[in-house]
Amino acid sequence: MQSPVGQEEAVPATTDDAPPADAPPAGEGVDDAGVENDAQDEPAQDASGADAVAMPGEDSALPPALAASTRVPLEEIRRYVAVFNAIRVGYVDTVEDRKLMDSAIRGLLLDLDPHSAYLDADAATAFEEGATGAYDGIGVEVMQLPDGKVRVIAPIDDTPAQKAGIRAGDTITAVDGRELTPADNEGDGPLRGPPGSSSVLTVLREGAAEPLQITVQRETIRVTSVRGRMLEPGHGYIRIATFQADTADDFERVLQRLHGEAGGRLSGLVIDLRSNPGGLLTAAVRVADDLLDSGVIVSTRGRLQVSDTEFNATAGDLMHGAPIVVIVDAGSASASEVLAGALGDHGRARIVGSRSFGKGSVQTLMPLGNGDAVKLTTARYYTPNGRSIQARGIDPDVVLVPEDAEGGASGRSAYTEATLPGHLRGDAEGEVGPGDVLPGEGPVQAALAELKKPASTASATTAQD
Repeated sequence: MQSPVGQEEAVPATTDDAPPADAPPAGEGVDDAGVENDAQDEPAQDASGADAVAMPGEDSALPPALAASTRVPLEEIRRYVAVFNAIRVGYVDTVEDRKLMDSAIRGLLLDLDPHSAYLDADAATAFEEGATGAYDGIGVEVMQLPDGKVRVIAPIDDTPAQKAGIRAGDTITAVDGRELTPADNEGDGPLRGPPGSSSVLTVLREGAAEPLQITVQRETIRVTSVRGRMLEPGHGYIRIATFQADTADDFERVLQRLHGEAGGRLSGLVIDLRSNPGGLLTAAVRVADDLLDSGVIVSTRGRLQVSDTEFNATAGDLMHGAPIVVIVDAGSASASEVLAGALGDHGRARIVGSRSFGKGSVQTLMPLGNGDAVKLTTARYYTPNGRSIQARGIDPDVVLVPEDAEGGASGRSAYTEATLPGHLRGDAEGEVGPGDVLPGEGPVQAALAELKKPASTASATTAQD
C-alpha cells in the first residue's frame, strides 16, 4: 500500500494505521484567510501570560486544559510568517505559495515520530487501498527515512518483491539508478506503477559487501492475507501475512476447513506471523478473540480520553483449548505484535522465533475536507499484562536462529523501531538488541515440535493470569 510518506506499503502500518471505530473526529480545515485574520485579531492570553491566538474552528466549550492546548502563541505565528515571506521574496527561484504551505504542513509532522505524516489526496486514497489488499506495485511495506530512502519492514507473501528476493531490513536507495529523495514521498512514489512495468532497485543489505541491484516487475497486488494447511494429522498451520479488513473472516474460514481435514477438531495449531508488518488493529483483535474466552486483548492509552480504549475477548475459543504456537521474527510488527502479545500474556499460546520489531503505537487517519488526510500517532498500545512493546518488541518463549547461521551468515536485522530516527521512547528500550529475520521452513518445523510438547498445552481455563 502507499506509505504515509508516499512509498508503497502492503497495509496501513496501523494498527494501527487505519482509524479504529472510536477514533477521534478529523480536525477542522483551515484556509489561508482564516490564518491571516486570526493573526490580526486581539490576542488572547495563555496560562503563562504570553500572547496566543485560538486556532480556527476552536470550540469554546472545550475543557480548559484542552482549549489551552489549541492556542498558538502569536509570537510563533509571526515567526512563521516572517520565514514564509523571506522565502517568497528572497529565494533564488520562485516558489509557489501552495508548495511552501505544503512543505510547512509536512514539517509539522516530520519530527513527531516515523509514523505520523501528512497525506495528499492520492496518498490518502492509496493508503486506504492497502486495507483492502488490492493495488498496483511490488508488494512491500516500507518506512520512509529522512533522506528519502526507504527501509523494508517486510515483503508480502507471493508478491514480486518477495519473489525477487527483497528482505525485511533492506534499504532501497535508488530506483532505476535515480537516488531517492524526500520529494519522492509525494504522490504514488517510484515503487508504484502499471502492472507489467519493471524497475531496478538499488538495495543496501546488512552483511552485503556492496549494494545489490534487484529487478522487480510490478503487478496488481491482491494480497491473500490468510493461508492454511495441515502439517501432519491433527496439527494445522495458518500463515497470516498481514491484517486487512477481511483477515478475521478468512482466518475463521481457513481454521474451520482445517478442523474438517483433521476429522472434526485439530489437536494443535501453528500461527505464523513472521514478517507480518501489521495492518488493521481491529482485525488482529478479532483473531485474538477467536482464540480466547475472556480477558483483555489489548488496551490503548493516549493524551485524549477518546484514545484510551480496551478490547476484551468474548466467549468462544475456536480451537477449543487445544495448544497453539505462534511464530514471530524481526519483521513481525504492530498488529501482529498485538496478537502475539495477547495470546502469550494469557498463556493461550507459546511464542517461538526471534524478538519482534517493536512498533507499539496506534495511528489515526484524520480526513480533511479537501481529500487530504493526517495520519497521526494518537496512542500507545499495551498487552494484557500492561506491557508496552514500543521500541522493545515481543520476546519469544523459545528463541530460534536463522537456518544459515551455522554457515556464518547472520539473519540479524539492524532495523527495528528503536533504530528509527525520532521514534517514540519505549519503557524498556535499550535493554535488548534486535531480533533475527527467520526465513524458510525450519521455524515451522521447530514450532510443530514445540506444539507437540506437553508444556505447550494452554487451555482457556488456565490462560487467565
